[in-house]
Amino acid sequence: MMLIRNAKTLDGRLVNIKIENEKISCIGECKGDDEIIDAESKLVIPPYFNMHFHLDSAFTRVVNNSGTLWEGIKIWQELRDKLTEDEVIKNALTAVKLMVTYGTLWIRTHVDVTEKSFKLLRAIKKVKEQSKEIADVQITAFPQDGIFTDKGNDEVLRKAVEDKEVDNVGLIPHNEITREDGVRSVKLAFELAKEYDKDVDGHVDETDDPNSRYLEVVVRETLNNGWYNRVTAGHVTAMHSWDSAYRFRILPFIKKAGITIVPNPLINITLQGRLEGYPKRRGMAPIKEMMRAGVNVALGHDCIMDPWYPLGIGNMLQVLFMAIHIDQLTGFNELISSINLITFNGANAWHVKDYGIEVSNTANLLVTDADDVFDLIRFMNPPRFVIRRGKIVAKEGKYVLFNGKWEEVKRKP
Repeated sequence: MMLIRNAKTLDGRLVNIKIENEKISCIGECKGDDEIIDAESKLVIPPYFNMHFHLDSAFTRVVNNSGTLWEGIKIWQELRDKLTEDEVIKNALTAVKLMVTYGTLWIRTHVDVTEKSFKLLRAIKKVKEQSKEIADVQITAFPQDGIFTDKGNDEVLRKAVEDKEVDNVGLIPHNEITREDGVRSVKLAFELAKEYDKDVDGHVDETDDPNSRYLEVVVRETLNNGWYNRVTAGHVTAMHSWDSAYRFRILPFIKKAGITIVPNPLINITLQGRLEGYPKRRGMAPIKEMMRAGVNVALGHDCIMDPWYPLGIGNMLQVLFMAIHIDQLTGFNELISSINLITFNGANAWHVKDYGIEVSNTANLLVTDADDVFDLIRFMNPPRFVIRRGKIVAKEGKYVLFNGKWEEVKRKP
């Protein structure tokens, strides 16, 4: 049994929270004397979701001189063949531990399966298993090079999706050679999703090109296949360049299909707009406009020190901080509700049913040092305690309970 005293909830209440048998058993004037944490009237909130990440490339630390998405892809195509399975495991485990210490307990990772030996997939499957006591990791089979760009990539994707440890079917239609191939790749992804009963989680329209409109194809296939609330579209940076009238027309259909859009602010603002002078576009899907249309929006960290991004510490508050600035979410209510972008909206996309601080829900909690959401975002500090299923799994922003032992988390491998 655990008792968290003097906890401030997101609605401003000051309560005690009692945890028994991995569940929240009481909220209010609860008592207990086993394991007691004094929250000191600071915020206690549900943990974070990282809805889009690449564990297989984390900490590869290579230089992308142009800073473009396309140079990053070229570098990665050469680098992935040189990486060993052990290197990928070591790097990915470091990333997972870092994210947990910063309060993220759900991580959806895209694994490049066009590396046809599947060493990357084998490595991340091992990381998923080794991390299961501290985080939930979902794997998306990601055809980085495209499904129809090389002969046999479609069968490689199918083979990956057959794996029971793979949770989602990936796609990247804007990386196909022709518009027709892009449409065909979306259709194949949904065929595989239905055949193996898996969600679809794609890189979609990750470009500045206003003519890249594969999201509409994803919407159509979602509706045709009845895959409501089972589809995620990552990046969709072209939406920033779309004509306003087109966005106005397509957004209600995205909502109808229950598609979650996942911007990746740290990386989107870095990679996009590289081929133009000034003024530069922001290159991120318009969060405020999507939320006004009722579209579910959740955020991803995407990368840490890899061919696409030289920085990153795995802190989803950094991601949120960037999103707020890019999309000008600085009104009072906008700031308060922005925390949903890394909490409840992610839970909705992940289909976590007992998420949040409520009696009978699983006891997943963050004990922070912030007085309110404003200070949480301003300072971006790690939680004092990260609690997963009623057990402290990380503390003080630098220690994690791994394989039953406390260890200090390394900033990089």
